[in-house]
Formats: sequence, structure tokens, C-alpha cells
Amino acid sequence: MSRISGVFAGLKAEGRAALIPFVEAFDPDRETSLALLKGMAENGADIIEVGMPFTDPMADGPTIQAAGRRGLLAGATLKGTLALVAEFRAGNAHTPIVLMGYLNPICSYGVASFCQDAAKAGVDGLIIVDLPTEEADLVLPDAGTNGLDVIRLIAPTTSDERLPKVLAGSSGFVYYVSITGITGTRTASAEDLARDIPRIRAATDLPIAVGFGVRTPEQAATVAKFADGAIVASALIETLAREDADAVLRDVKRLSAGVKGARAA
Repeated sequence: MSRISGVFAGLKAEGRAALIPFVEAFDPDRETSLALLKGMAENGADIIEVGMPFTDPMADGPTIQAAGRRGLLAGATLKGTLALVAEFRAGNAHTPIVLMGYLNPICSYGVASFCQDAAKAGVDGLIIVDLPTEEADLVLPDAGTNGLDVIRLIAPTTSDERLPKVLAGSSGFVYYVSITGITGTRTASAEDLARDIPRIRAATDLPIAVGFGVRTPEQAATVAKFADGAIVASALIETLAREDADAVLRDVKRLSAGVKGARAA
């Protein structure tokens, strides 16, 4: 069983959803992003998503675009991001790490080499935002050989007919993009989630995590009532840019409390 599957199995037994916060590698510098990785794991993060900075992040809103730019200016590379994960993994053997990014840098690195190096560093899963379903075989074989989950994105506009095609070969969990648009904008309502999550569950046995627009403990709690995980990114990046890493960790702790109390409430 992979670390990701193990976490979701344990949380299902507890009767609660996962909190999945986001860190952009090297934002604003390597030391801070490493401190955030360690601190998030200590303050309630069940899985951590790590952004791989890229010059053309088409799915991201201004907040994460700016974080990626800061990371690149601080010297972020794919090798540097993997080394960051490896340093985190040296002190934490249990919290799953999922890399989120774009296909171009992975192809430039070499897909086979990237998957091998990611697995060696302690990465558990990959979210490749712009990997088309029809070209998933670019990554799936090497990811599978190296024990990496490939987590696919589902949108509100994904039809019932297309769902099985998009999810073919996916593992770990399903990332439900709960809004049409870019990261960090509006938030899906309880009514939206009550309508959409059952439709996805009918097509897969994988856990479903909801992202794009989840910002507050209350919104995370709403997600946790319907889905298996709440992903929070832009709100944490904004806190980091406005305040500091300690403030981000306080937010993570509050988000974790919201998720943990959602179903009990």
C-alpha cells in the first residue's frame, strides 16, 4: 500500500477527511519552504502538495503565479525541488508528498529519470496539470514502475462519458477542480459539492479531494462533509506573502481543526 492510500485508509477508519495544504518550492527561499513542509506535517497536514515552479503555469491564478516566480528567482529547479523533498523525507517517513506542476519541465528533465529521481527523493504522487488524457502514456509507465501515483484532475465540465477515460490509470486520489477557472478565485458551494461528488464517486473507488478555491476553515469543513480531502493553496500563499511562515502554520492548524470537526458537526 502506498503512503497516500495508507493515509486515506486510516482517515476513513477515523471517519474524517484529509487536509492537503500546498507549498510552492523555494517560495520565497529554500529554507522557508523546507520549514513549511516540516511545520505543516506537525500542525495537521495529512498530505502535502508541493508546487514545482514553472514559467507558464496556465492553471494558476495570480497568487500562485507570483509564488512560482519568487521560487524561480530564488533558484528553484526540478533537481532542487526533489532535493528539498529528500531533506524533508529524511526526518518524516509517513506524510505523503505530492508534486504538482506542468509537463514541459518533466519532459526536459527526462520522464524516466524524473520518475526515478522523484521516487528516490521520497515523492509519493504526481499532479501534472496539463497532461492530456490522450497523452498520459508519456508518464504512466515510468510512474508506475517507480511506485508513483498519478493523480488526475476532474472538472465540473467533465462529462459522465469522459470520466472513465480521464481516470484510467490514475491512482492515489482524484483531484476535483471544483470551479471552472484558475486557482484562488471563487469557492464551490455545498450545493455544488452535493451534486458533483456523487457523480464522481459513481465512476471511481479512489478518494476524492477538492481544490481550487478552498480558503477558510469553514470552507474546508464544508468540503470535508462531502469529499475525502480538502486542498488549500492560494490562501496559504497569500498569508506567507503578507506575513510569515509562522502565520501559515497557524492557518494550517485552524484548517486541520475545521476538517477534523466537519463530520462530527
